[in-house]
Parts: sequence; structure tokens; C-alpha cells
Amino acid sequence: MSGHNKWASIKHKKMATDAKRGKMFTKIIREIMMAAKMGGGNPENNPHLRIAIERARGINMPNDNIQRAIKKGTGEDGTVSLESVGYEGYGPGGIAVLVETLTDNKRRTAAEIRSIFSRHNGNLGESGCVSWMFERKGVIDVKKENVNEEQLFSLVLDAGADDLQLDNDVFEIVCPPDKVETIKKILEQNNIAIESASVNLIPKNTVRVEGKDAEQLLKLLDELEEHEDVQNVHSNFDIPDDVIEAMSK
Repeated sequence: MSGHNKWASIKHKKMATDAKRGKMFTKIIREIMMAAKMGGGNPENNPHLRIAIERARGINMPNDNIQRAIKKGTGEDGTVSLESVGYEGYGPGGIAVLVETLTDNKRRTAAEIRSIFSRHNGNLGESGCVSWMFERKGVIDVKKENVNEEQLFSLVLDAGADDLQLDNDVFEIVCPPDKVETIKKILEQNNIAIESASVNLIPKNTVRVEGKDAEQLLKLLDELEEHEDVQNVHSNFDIPDDVIEAMSK
């Protein structure tokens, strides 16, 4: 998973730049709207909404924008026409790719996602063709410098975490989705700063990819991430860190 985590770290850094251009604002506003539509407008009772709001605050989104998005989601401020649609396919090297979107026009989005796959030597597949290769997990990141490893290990495992991994300077806590809030509260009670928290689709196994396939795959993932309807992109690749670093410059 090292290559996977390196790519996630690079995407996190790019997020700050994207936020300045308004791209992340648009994506997270849609995420808030959908979470409010599905689970109600009270973040205390809606963990998906709570995580979306935290992401919004992480990029300094004004509270007025957040509240308007919640009202749109619950129907208080107009009708929500957004729909959650997933697309599955294969990238270069046979790598599984799963794309989560929020769209107001499924036909348009499907055509555009298919075109992106085709441009980068990939293929959009049928529903279910790769989703079985992933499982939904909570992921909480903590900077290594912020915590003692033994203390962290004891705290999170007692709270129900599945795994704790160190990747470079970040501890990655993997847990069932319904344990994210519990573990976050325990970390906060122990004054352990949280870098990020989310619910992601994690590959059950990864596939090594290098050379031209790796280059084409990262271009595919980049363009998918840039699409305005795309909320999340998941893949089961494992690319050497030095290759990812070189391609991200």
C-alpha cells in the first residue's frame, strides 16, 4: 500500500491548490448536499454529513456556504437533483478503477467518464466488475510527530481499529466505518492531532504496475479526479514511490 499512500499524500497537497481555484469547494458542497439528502441535516445524527463538514472546514469554506449546502440537501432551499452514480472499469495494466460521482445528468457523465478511460488506454466496464475487489473502511491519519506509537496502538485497537500502519511520517488507522467517530473522539480526548479522517474504499489486494502502464494510469486517475462530477476515485495499484514522485513534478 506504500505507493497508494504516496499518491494519496500528493493528492492531499494538490487539494490546497484546487481549493484556491474553487474546485474542491464545488466537490465538497455536492458531498454535503448528498449527505444531508440521504441522512438529514443534523451532523450529530449523520456521520457522513459530519465528515463532509469537517472536510469543508479543512479548506476554509465559509460556514454560510456549508449551511446553504445542507439546506439544499434537505430540500429547505430548493430541490436537489443530484444523484450518486458509480462507474467501474480497468486502467492500464489491468488495474481496477472505481469512480464515485454526484451528477445531475447521468447520460452526460457516463459518456465523459467513458471518454476519459478510453483516452488513457482504459476501459469502462459493467457495474460490479471491480467493486468486489474493494471494501469500505474508515481511514484516520495521524502525523508521526504528534504521538507515541505504543500509546496510539493501544488506544486505537482498544477502540475497535482493524489495523495501524506507518507510512513515511504518517500513521494510518484503518477501522470499520462505524468506528471512525469513536476513534476520533478518543484521539481528541488524548490530545492527539488528527491529520484527516474519511470513509474510503480500500483495495483488498494491490497490483504492481511500472513503466508506461504506471505513467498512463496516473494520467487516467488525474483526469478522473479533475472531472467536476467526480467525488472519489479508488484503485488497486501499487506503484513505486520514486516513480510517483517523479511523475507528480
